[in-house]
Amino acid sequence: MSIYKLGQSVLTKFEPETAHRMTIKALKAGFGPKGAPQLDPLLKTVLPKSGLELNSPLGLAAGFDKNAEVPSAMSGFGFGFVECGTVTPQPQPGNPRPRLFRLTEDRAVINRMGFNNDGLDVFVANLKKYRGQARLGANVGANKVSEDKIADYETGVRAVWAHCDYVTINISSPNTPGLRGLQDKASLTDLLTRCGEAASAAEEADKVSRPVFLKLAPDLDETAIDDIVGVIDTAGSWLSGLIISNTTLERPDTLQSVHKGEMGGLSGAPLFELSTKILRAFADRLEGRFDLIGAGGISSAEQAYEKLSAGAHAVQVYSALVYLGVDMVSDINRGLVGYRS
Repeated sequence: MSIYKLGQSVLTKFEPETAHRMTIKALKAGFGPKGAPQLDPLLKTVLPKSGLELNSPLGLAAGFDKNAEVPSAMSGFGFGFVECGTVTPQPQPGNPRPRLFRLTEDRAVINRMGFNNDGLDVFVANLKKYRGQARLGANVGANKVSEDKIADYETGVRAVWAHCDYVTINISSPNTPGLRGLQDKASLTDLLTRCGEAASAAEEADKVSRPVFLKLAPDLDETAIDDIVGVIDTAGSWLSGLIISNTTLERPDTLQSVHKGEMGGLSGAPLFELSTKILRAFADRLEGRFDLIGAGGISSAEQAYEKLSAGAHAVQVYSALVYLGVDMVSDINRGLVGYRS
Protein backbone atom coordinates (compact mmCIF):
# COMPACT_ATOMS: atom_id res chain seq x y z
CA MET A 1 0.00 0.00 0.00
CA SER A 2 1.41 3.40 -1.01
CA ILE A 3 1.69 6.19 1.54
CA TYR A 4 -1.01 8.08 -0.37
CA LYS A 5 -3.41 5.12 -0.28
CA LEU A 6 -2.76 4.76 3.44
CA GLY A 7 -3.44 8.45 4.00
CA GLN A 8 -6.61 8.26 1.94
CA SER A 9 -7.92 5.35 4.03
CA VAL A 10 -7.27 7.30 7.22
CA LEU A 11 -9.01 10.43 5.90
CA THR A 12 -12.24 8.52 5.24
CA LYS A 13 -12.62 8.21 9.03
CA PHE A 14 -13.20 11.96 9.24
CA GLU A 15 -16.20 14.08 8.26
CA PRO A 16 -15.84 14.76 4.50
CA GLU A 17 -15.15 18.48 4.56
CA THR A 18 -12.73 18.10 7.48
CA ALA A 19 -10.92 15.35 5.58
CA HIS A 20 -10.67 17.58 2.53
CA ARG A 21 -9.15 20.45 4.49
CA MET A 22 -6.68 18.02 6.08
CA THR A 23 -5.67 16.90 2.60
CA ILE A 24 -5.08 20.46 1.41
CA LYS A 25 -3.04 21.25 4.52
CA ALA A 26 -0.93 18.12 4.10
CA LEU A 27 -0.17 18.98 0.48
CA LYS A 28 0.72 22.56 1.45
CA ALA A 29 3.05 21.18 4.10
CA GLY A 30 4.97 19.21 1.48
CA PHE A 31 3.40 15.75 1.72
CA GLY A 32 3.03 15.56 -2.03
CA PRO A 33 5.24 14.03 -4.71
CA LYS A 34 8.78 15.28 -5.13
CA GLY A 35 9.74 16.33 -8.61
CA ALA A 36 7.89 16.17 -11.89
CA PRO A 37 6.32 12.90 -13.03
CA GLN A 38 7.72 11.10 -16.05
CA LEU A 39 4.73 10.53 -18.31
CA ASP A 40 4.72 8.27 -21.35
CA PRO A 41 5.00 10.28 -24.60
CA LEU A 42 1.98 8.36 -25.90
CA LEU A 43 -0.16 10.37 -23.46
CA LYS A 44 0.64 13.69 -25.13
CA THR A 45 -2.55 15.35 -26.31
CA VAL A 46 -3.29 18.51 -28.28
CA LEU A 47 -6.80 19.90 -28.11
CA PRO A 48 -7.71 20.53 -31.76
CA LYS A 49 -9.41 23.92 -31.67
CA SER A 50 -7.45 25.70 -28.94
CA GLY A 51 -4.12 24.00 -29.60
CA LEU A 52 -3.69 23.49 -25.84
CA GLU A 53 -0.89 20.94 -25.36
CA LEU A 54 -1.23 18.43 -22.52
CA ASN A 55 1.24 15.85 -21.22
CA SER A 56 -1.77 13.64 -20.46
CA PRO A 57 -5.46 13.90 -21.38
CA LEU A 58 -6.30 13.27 -17.70
CA GLY A 59 -7.04 16.38 -15.66
CA LEU A 60 -8.16 17.35 -12.17
CA ALA A 61 -11.60 18.94 -12.14
CA ALA A 62 -12.46 22.15 -10.34
CA GLY A 63 -13.78 21.82 -6.80
CA PHE A 64 -10.81 20.07 -5.24
CA ASP A 65 -8.62 23.17 -4.99
CA LYS A 66 -11.03 26.09 -4.75
CA ASN A 67 -8.43 28.68 -3.78
CA ALA A 68 -5.51 27.43 -5.93
CA GLU A 69 -3.57 26.45 -2.83
CA VAL A 70 -1.96 23.22 -4.10
CA PRO A 71 -1.95 23.02 -7.92
CA SER A 72 1.83 22.42 -8.02
CA ALA A 73 1.47 19.44 -5.68
CA MET A 74 -1.43 18.00 -7.66
CA SER A 75 0.53 18.42 -10.89
CA GLY A 76 3.13 16.09 -9.45
CA PHE A 77 0.73 13.16 -9.35
CA GLY A 78 0.63 12.95 -13.15
CA PHE A 79 -2.29 15.09 -14.22
CA GLY A 80 -1.98 16.69 -17.61
CA PHE A 81 -3.95 19.69 -16.38
CA VAL A 82 -5.23 20.91 -13.03
CA GLU A 83 -8.22 23.21 -12.75
CA CYS A 84 -8.59 25.43 -9.68
CA GLY A 85 -11.74 27.12 -8.40
CA THR A 86 -14.55 27.86 -8.62
CA VAL A 87 -13.56 31.39 -7.56
CA THR A 88 -15.91 34.36 -7.19
CA PRO A 89 -14.94 38.04 -7.22
CA GLN A 90 -15.67 38.48 -3.51
CA PRO A 91 -14.96 35.93 -0.77
CA GLN A 92 -17.98 34.00 0.40
CA PRO A 93 -18.51 31.31 3.04
CA GLY A 94 -20.82 29.12 0.99
CA ASN A 95 -23.78 27.22 2.36
CA PRO A 96 -24.10 26.07 5.99
CA ARG A 97 -22.37 22.84 7.03
CA PRO A 98 -22.81 19.94 6.68
CA ARG A 99 -22.77 20.41 2.91
CA LEU A 100 -20.59 17.56 1.67
CA PHE A 101 -21.67 13.91 1.89
CA ARG A 102 -20.03 10.61 1.00
CA LEU A 103 -22.38 8.05 -0.50
CA THR A 104 -19.95 5.22 0.12
CA GLU A 105 -22.15 2.35 -1.05
CA ASP A 106 -22.69 4.20 -4.33
CA ARG A 107 -19.13 5.48 -4.82
CA ALA A 108 -20.69 8.91 -5.05
CA VAL A 109 -20.67 12.35 -3.44
CA ILE A 110 -23.38 14.94 -2.90
CA ASN A 111 -22.33 18.51 -2.31
CA ARG A 112 -24.09 21.81 -1.79
CA MET A 113 -20.94 23.80 -1.06
CA GLY A 114 -22.19 27.02 -2.66
CA PHE A 115 -18.94 28.33 -4.16
CA ASN A 116 -17.18 28.76 -0.82
CA ASN A 117 -13.86 30.46 -1.57
CA ASP A 118 -11.51 33.25 -0.50
CA GLY A 119 -12.13 35.50 -3.49
CA LEU A 120 -10.18 36.60 -6.54
CA ASP A 121 -7.38 38.48 -4.79
CA VAL A 122 -6.25 35.40 -2.86
CA PHE A 123 -6.86 33.12 -5.84
CA VAL A 124 -4.76 35.18 -8.26
CA ALA A 125 -1.95 35.54 -5.73
CA ASN A 126 -1.86 31.75 -5.45
CA LEU A 127 -1.94 31.24 -9.23
CA LYS A 128 1.20 33.36 -9.48
CA LYS A 129 3.05 30.82 -7.28
CA TYR A 130 2.37 27.86 -9.57
CA ARG A 131 5.44 25.82 -10.52
CA GLY A 132 4.00 22.57 -11.84
CA GLN A 133 4.26 21.03 -15.32
CA ALA A 134 0.55 20.39 -15.79
CA ARG A 135 -1.49 23.03 -17.57
CA LEU A 136 -3.19 25.32 -15.07
CA GLY A 137 -6.89 26.12 -15.37
CA ALA A 138 -8.86 28.84 -13.58
CA ASN A 139 -12.59 28.23 -13.06
CA VAL A 140 -14.59 31.42 -12.45
CA GLY A 141 -18.10 31.88 -11.06
CA ALA A 142 -20.52 34.42 -9.62
CA ASN A 143 -21.21 35.52 -6.07
CA LYS A 144 -24.50 34.35 -4.59
CA VAL A 145 -25.68 37.88 -3.75
CA SER A 146 -24.53 39.49 -6.98
CA GLU A 147 -27.28 41.36 -8.82
CA ASP A 148 -25.38 41.13 -12.12
CA LYS A 149 -23.88 37.65 -12.25
CA ILE A 150 -22.52 38.11 -15.76
CA ALA A 151 -20.47 41.06 -14.50
CA ASP A 152 -18.87 38.67 -12.00
CA TYR A 153 -17.80 36.41 -14.85
CA GLU A 154 -16.36 39.37 -16.74
CA THR A 155 -14.39 40.34 -13.64
CA GLY A 156 -13.15 36.80 -13.14
CA VAL A 157 -12.03 36.31 -16.72
CA ARG A 158 -10.00 39.51 -16.73
CA ALA A 159 -8.44 38.85 -13.31
CA VAL A 160 -7.14 35.33 -13.98
CA TRP A 161 -6.26 35.71 -17.66
CA ALA A 162 -2.53 36.36 -17.36
CA HIS A 163 -1.94 33.79 -14.62
CA CYS A 164 -3.28 30.51 -16.01
CA ASP A 165 -3.20 28.40 -19.17
CA TYR A 166 -6.97 28.33 -19.74
CA VAL A 167 -10.16 29.76 -18.24
CA THR A 168 -13.43 27.99 -17.45
CA ILE A 169 -16.73 29.83 -17.13
CA ASN A 170 -18.82 27.76 -14.71
CA ILE A 171 -22.55 28.28 -15.17
CA SER A 172 -23.51 24.78 -14.11
CA SER A 173 -23.38 24.57 -10.32
CA PRO A 174 -26.79 23.71 -8.86
CA ASN A 175 -25.91 25.33 -5.53
CA THR A 176 -25.97 29.03 -6.48
CA PRO A 177 -29.51 30.33 -7.07
CA GLY A 178 -30.11 31.41 -10.66
CA LEU A 179 -26.78 30.18 -11.98
CA ARG A 180 -28.03 27.37 -14.19
CA GLY A 181 -30.52 29.81 -15.68
CA LEU A 182 -27.55 31.25 -17.57
CA GLN A 183 -27.70 28.12 -19.76
CA ASP A 184 -31.02 29.36 -21.21
CA LYS A 185 -30.73 30.62 -24.78
CA ALA A 186 -31.20 34.36 -24.20
CA SER A 187 -29.14 34.47 -21.00
CA LEU A 188 -26.35 32.40 -22.55
CA THR A 189 -26.21 34.73 -25.55
CA ASP A 190 -25.82 37.71 -23.22
CA LEU A 191 -23.22 35.89 -21.11
CA LEU A 192 -21.08 34.89 -24.08
CA THR A 193 -21.33 38.31 -25.70
CA ARG A 194 -20.10 40.07 -22.57
CA CYS A 195 -17.52 37.44 -21.62
CA GLY A 196 -16.22 37.49 -25.18
CA GLU A 197 -15.64 41.20 -24.85
CA ALA A 198 -13.91 40.64 -21.51
CA ALA A 199 -11.69 37.95 -23.04
CA SER A 200 -10.76 40.22 -25.95
CA ALA A 201 -9.93 43.07 -23.56
CA ALA A 202 -7.81 40.76 -21.40
CA GLU A 203 -5.99 39.39 -24.42
CA GLU A 204 -5.19 42.89 -25.62
CA ALA A 205 -4.13 44.12 -22.18
CA ASP A 206 -2.02 41.10 -21.25
CA LYS A 207 -0.70 40.35 -24.77
CA VAL A 208 -1.52 36.65 -24.45
CA SER A 209 -4.30 34.42 -25.74
CA ARG A 210 -6.08 31.81 -23.63
CA PRO A 211 -8.48 28.97 -24.38
CA VAL A 212 -11.85 29.53 -22.72
CA PHE A 213 -14.25 26.72 -21.81
CA LEU A 214 -17.89 26.75 -20.78
CA LYS A 215 -18.82 24.24 -18.07
CA LEU A 216 -22.33 22.82 -18.41
CA ALA A 217 -24.76 20.77 -16.35
CA PRO A 218 -25.79 17.23 -17.35
CA ASP A 219 -29.47 17.97 -16.70
CA LEU A 220 -30.24 19.14 -20.25
CA ASP A 221 -32.91 17.94 -22.65
CA GLU A 222 -32.56 17.77 -26.43
CA THR A 223 -34.03 21.25 -26.93
CA ALA A 224 -31.62 22.79 -24.44
CA ILE A 225 -28.67 21.05 -26.11
CA ASP A 226 -29.75 22.34 -29.53
CA ASP A 227 -30.15 25.87 -28.14
CA ILE A 228 -26.71 25.82 -26.52
CA VAL A 229 -25.08 24.56 -29.72
CA GLY A 230 -26.79 27.31 -31.69
CA VAL A 231 -25.56 29.97 -29.29
CA ILE A 232 -21.95 28.82 -29.03
CA ASP A 233 -21.71 28.46 -32.81
CA THR A 234 -22.28 32.21 -33.05
CA ALA A 235 -20.17 33.16 -30.02
CA GLY A 236 -16.99 33.84 -31.93
CA SER A 237 -13.58 32.22 -32.09
CA TRP A 238 -12.67 33.21 -28.52
CA LEU A 239 -14.72 30.30 -27.07
CA SER A 240 -12.65 27.12 -27.30
CA GLY A 241 -14.94 24.45 -25.99
CA LEU A 242 -17.14 22.83 -23.38
CA ILE A 243 -16.63 20.87 -20.17
CA ILE A 244 -19.36 18.25 -19.82
CA SER A 245 -20.42 17.95 -17.13
CA ASN A 246 -20.90 19.27 -13.65
CA THR A 247 -22.96 17.45 -10.99
CA THR A 248 -26.57 16.34 -11.45
CA LEU A 249 -29.76 17.04 -9.52
CA GLU A 250 -31.11 13.65 -10.54
CA ARG A 251 -31.26 10.81 -8.01
CA PRO A 252 -31.10 7.39 -9.68
CA ASP A 253 -33.24 4.66 -8.11
CA THR A 254 -30.09 2.59 -7.66
CA LEU A 255 -28.71 4.82 -4.87
CA GLN A 256 -28.28 2.96 -1.57
CA SER A 257 -26.66 5.43 0.83
CA VAL A 258 -28.55 7.00 3.73
CA HIS A 259 -27.43 10.36 2.30
CA LYS A 260 -29.12 9.85 -1.07
CA GLY A 261 -31.85 12.36 -0.22
CA GLU A 262 -29.51 15.23 0.63
CA MET A 263 -29.93 18.37 -1.44
CA GLY A 264 -27.15 19.34 -3.81
CA GLY A 265 -25.28 18.03 -6.84
CA LEU A 266 -24.58 14.32 -7.20
CA SER A 267 -21.19 13.26 -8.60
CA GLY A 268 -19.20 10.06 -8.78
CA ALA A 269 -20.10 6.69 -10.25
CA PRO A 270 -23.86 7.29 -10.72
CA LEU A 271 -23.10 10.33 -12.91
CA PHE A 272 -21.04 8.45 -15.47
CA GLU A 273 -23.77 7.25 -17.82
CA LEU A 274 -25.75 10.51 -17.82
CA SER A 275 -22.73 12.76 -18.32
CA THR A 276 -21.39 10.52 -21.09
CA LYS A 277 -24.77 10.56 -22.83
CA ILE A 278 -24.82 14.38 -22.78
CA LEU A 279 -21.19 14.51 -23.91
CA ARG A 280 -21.99 12.28 -26.87
CA ALA A 281 -25.00 14.42 -27.79
CA PHE A 282 -22.86 17.57 -27.93
CA ALA A 283 -20.09 15.77 -29.83
CA ASP A 284 -22.56 14.57 -32.45
CA ARG A 285 -23.93 18.07 -32.99
CA LEU A 286 -20.65 19.98 -32.86
CA GLU A 287 -18.75 17.65 -35.19
CA GLY A 288 -15.33 18.73 -33.97
CA ARG A 289 -15.92 22.49 -34.06
CA PHE A 290 -15.12 22.84 -30.35
CA ASP A 291 -12.81 21.15 -27.86
CA LEU A 292 -14.70 18.87 -25.47
CA ILE A 293 -13.56 17.88 -21.98
CA GLY A 294 -15.47 14.96 -20.47
CA ALA A 295 -16.10 14.83 -16.73
CA GLY A 296 -18.40 12.86 -14.49
CA GLY A 297 -18.00 9.47 -12.84
CA ILE A 298 -14.59 8.44 -14.21
CA SER A 299 -12.67 6.06 -11.95
CA SER A 300 -10.72 3.87 -14.41
CA ALA A 301 -8.82 3.95 -17.68
CA GLU A 302 -11.71 2.09 -19.29
CA GLN A 303 -14.14 4.83 -18.34
CA ALA A 304 -11.71 7.56 -19.37
CA TYR A 305 -11.37 5.86 -22.75
CA GLU A 306 -15.15 5.59 -23.04
CA LYS A 307 -15.42 9.38 -22.59
CA LEU A 308 -12.73 9.90 -25.23
CA SER A 309 -14.54 7.52 -27.56
CA ALA A 310 -17.76 9.47 -26.97
CA GLY A 311 -16.12 12.61 -28.35
CA ALA A 312 -14.03 14.09 -25.53
CA HIS A 313 -10.54 15.31 -26.34
CA ALA A 314 -9.53 15.19 -22.66
CA VAL A 315 -11.15 14.14 -19.37
CA GLN A 316 -11.30 15.24 -15.73
CA VAL A 317 -11.72 13.42 -12.42
CA TYR A 318 -12.41 14.43 -8.84
CA SER A 319 -15.00 12.44 -6.85
CA ALA A 320 -13.34 9.06 -7.45
CA LEU A 321 -10.25 10.35 -5.63
CA VAL A 322 -12.32 10.23 -2.44
CA TYR A 323 -12.53 6.44 -2.71
CA LEU A 324 -9.48 5.44 -4.72
CA GLY A 325 -6.92 8.07 -3.75
CA VAL A 326 -4.32 9.70 -6.00
CA ASP A 327 -2.83 6.35 -7.03
CA MET A 328 -5.79 6.30 -9.41
CA VAL A 329 -4.05 8.94 -11.55
CA SER A 330 -1.07 6.78 -12.47
CA ASP A 331 -3.38 3.77 -12.92
CA ILE A 332 -5.51 5.65 -15.45
CA ASN A 333 -2.46 7.03 -17.24
CA ARG A 334 -0.98 3.55 -17.57
CA GLY A 335 -4.26 2.21 -18.86
CA LEU A 336 -4.58 4.98 -21.45
CA VAL A 337 -1.07 4.22 -22.69
CA GLY A 338 -2.30 0.69 -23.33
CA TYR A 339 -5.18 1.99 -25.43
CA ARG A 340 -2.83 4.19 -27.46
CA SER A 341 -0.02 1.69 -28.01
